[in-house]
Amino acid sequence: MKELSYIDLKYKPTKKDLIAKYRLEPDGVSFEEACEQLAAESSIGTWTDICTMSPKIAKKLKPHVFSINKRKNLAEIAYPEALFEAGNMPQILSSIAGNIFGMKIVKNLRFVDVSFSEKLGKSFQGPAFGVPGIRKLLKVKKRPLVGTIIKPKVGLNEKEHAKVAYDAWVGGLDIVKDDENLTDMSFNRFEKRVVETLKLRDKAEKETGEKKIYMPNVTAETDEMLRRAKFVKKCGGEYVMVDILTLGFSALQTLRKANLGLVLHAHRAMHAALTRSEHHGISMLVIAKITRLIGADQLHIGTAYVGKMSGSAKEVIDIESAINEKSFGIKPVFAVASGGLHPGHVPKLTKRMGTDIIMQFGGGVHGHPDGTRAGARAVRQAAEAVTKEVSLKQYAKTHEELACAIEKWGC
Repeated sequence: MKELSYIDLKYKPTKKDLIAKYRLEPDGVSFEEACEQLAAESSIGTWTDICTMSPKIAKKLKPHVFSINKRKNLAEIAYPEALFEAGNMPQILSSIAGNIFGMKIVKNLRFVDVSFSEKLGKSFQGPAFGVPGIRKLLKVKKRPLVGTIIKPKVGLNEKEHAKVAYDAWVGGLDIVKDDENLTDMSFNRFEKRVVETLKLRDKAEKETGEKKIYMPNVTAETDEMLRRAKFVKKCGGEYVMVDILTLGFSALQTLRKANLGLVLHAHRAMHAALTRSEHHGISMLVIAKITRLIGADQLHIGTAYVGKMSGSAKEVIDIESAINEKSFGIKPVFAVASGGLHPGHVPKLTKRMGTDIIMQFGGGVHGHPDGTRAGARAVRQAAEAVTKEVSLKQYAKTHEELACAIEKWGC
């Protein structure tokens, strides 16, 4: 069969296409040739003409490079949904984010964005709770949700861990979570930690009259992950967290399909290995869209250049919009901002990201001069000030914990 051409700038994508956007820097070939080879390698083609290719295969499965912007090095490709197995994210990514990153004809390749066809989109479960379910569970209608990460990341034993969580809850925080690298350690065993922490969660709820959440990290080999999640459920827990990239999308999908009735919190540890370069890798936007489809209820997306992590305000806001847009009838995902936050950041965060956000403070709680409980109060006070549309400096005049936090970290 005569050599295929994948570039068709007159092609109009249909609802049965998966659309991928790439930024590519050719190496030794024209931009058009790089686009041709990118489309071929990610679908039905290979490096040379083959006798086994037929017009029937090409007509049914050939993708179309329908948009080229050489000034910005951007290309968009429409892939027929028949190329993909519905409900199989690893297979989908093996095509559109697989061998193409190793091709010699591109110096750099960035997977910028993706849109799924309706059939593919609806083949995944999406979040079980999402924003509306989480707000209903916590009985908090409007204000941002506030939480902390136990610090130090690792080192505390089970009772020490639980006590820190208790102090944060009675100080006014909604959520306490394990850090991303705390699982089942010799000095802090998973099951004992869960039992001790949930016991003090119950105590904090009775004392405050508020719903309190603990998010234990169940990241592990898939069978062990499920066993730990079921243990959390058995103990009366309502949440689990997983490190979605180190865990893998297939394991995340396994956890979602288990339908344990647990809220799934998605931590993005290791994402920057894929997302940080603007020239190569996979954007956080793509990862966020995939995570929502699979079914995480909450997802770390960044802090819009507030705090210690990289990520522009525009990028973070674009991600937040994507995980909340109406799509395939699935629920919106609660955006999580964390990484170097303190109470003084609360007004900027809510101004940029709105109130449907979970703000998590590690050092910004435990680093308070008067300890964890006071740090938690300062965070809650900052959230209340923003909800009441009062400046932090004004609110701090009658709230000493907030005033102390502002004196230390500013606002």
